Amino acid sequence: MSIFDALDGLRYGARSALSPRVLQGAAVELGWITTHLAMYPLGLVGGSRYSADRLNLAGLTPAQRSLLVGDVSAAGTPILLAHGIIDNHTIFALMRRHLLRRGFTRIHTFSYSPLTLDVRSTAERLGAEIEKICEESGSDRLHVIGHSLGGLIARYYVQRLGGDQRVHTCVTLGTPHQGTVAARLLPWPLVKQLRPDSDLMAELAEPAPGCRTRFVAFYSDVDQLIVPQRRARIRHPDLIAHNVRVNGVGHLSLPFHGEVVHQITGVLSHLDEQDTVA
Repeated sequence: MSIFDALDGLRYGARSALSPRVLQGAAVELGWITTHLAMYPLGLVGGSRYSADRLNLAGLTPAQRSLLVGDVSAAGTPILLAHGIIDNHTIFALMRRHLLRRGFTRIHTFSYSPLTLDVRSTAERLGAEIEKICEESGSDRLHVIGHSLGGLIARYYVQRLGGDQRVHTCVTLGTPHQGTVAARLLPWPLVKQLRPDSDLMAELAEPAPGCRTRFVAFYSDVDQLIVPQRRARIRHPDLIAHNVRVNGVGHLSLPFHGEVVHQITGVLSHLDEQDTVA
């Protein structure tokens, strides 16, 4: 596919850019972008672990008690948050707070430089961080929530580096699982890997027999960076994947969206159920 095909895809998206649904999503996106920009500097110096390392009921809210009483294993399973390109862990501020309030007790963040050039090497770093978390927590497995590129890094680790032995559930938000045509407009090496016909996408399309991690991929019908938006879905015969369409929510708004956060806490509250997302 040439750059002309990329431009055609963008023109197609532009033709629907003035619909009420898209305009509403853009307004919400602008609001969250403004909030996130104000918080972004905090991510340059903030910590990477948010832990409530206790499994007793003293001082907990009813929601926290219900998770601990209902499934103490789910409450204690570590959760690792992986941000997108040119971003940091502040994108997960609302989600982290909601997870803690829900009763999850161990939440970590994985950060990488905006100058990162390769998904594969970053996935290896993610794997090292996961091993460290498992060793420190005593847990055999954890969950990963990845926004945008963070979700693709997590998927590569799970699917190509044996990470399904460690990752119970991998949740992705606006992740270009099948690449994005918009990546053809930038020559940056990392962005080239996100093109639909890249060698990375070809590798992820290869067989992955026995992969036991469950995937939940949230994708938006107005995502500005995934073109076309359906490419944020996981389509692989060997992966246990559930794709969830979100209407009227922009790319950066996905980690902040209340219904998305609610569904994520729901699916992570049930370790042994595959169909927990409506």
